[in-house]
Amino acid sequence: MLQTAAHVPDHGKRVPFRFLRIVGDARQRLAAAAEARLRVLEPAAGDAVVEKLRTRFTLPPVTIAIVARLGDDEKIPASERFSSACCVAFQLLLAAHAEGFGAQWLTGWPAHDRVFLEHTLGLAADEQLVGTIAIGTATVAVPERERPDAAALLTDWPPRP
Repeated sequence: MLQTAAHVPDHGKRVPFRFLRIVGDARQRLAAAAEARLRVLEPAAGDAVVEKLRTRFTLPPVTIAIVARLGDDEKIPASERFSSACCVAFQLLLAAHAEGFGAQWLTGWPAHDRVFLEHTLGLAADEQLVGTIAIGTATVAVPERERPDAAALLTDWPPRP
């Protein structure tokens, strides 16, 4: 699945991404670290919020974090490299589903809080978390959400008078 995920557009062949695997006891350690950080960020967070955060890391047997590597590059803009890393996350999500697993792409505050990213996950200052892909066996059927009408989003260029 990771090999499939890495098969993405990559202008300049920079490989502007990497993976972090979270399995076994690391799941509980990450959940505890995330809870501790949440209590700093939101001291009044209720039990339901804390439990949802904890299970984000403890429920799936495997979580893969997708990290965008965005250091200086004279030729390829950071936005293109971040887009490539986003494609990796989506490819991994699709690959997990194709293999019959349940999978979910998650972001939220853990993807944006620099203290959590650097001190807990060990990201460098020039790295950004694209998100985490939780992978396991689906325990409930997830209802399909309403999707936009793609035809309604399509316009022609140049615009017609």
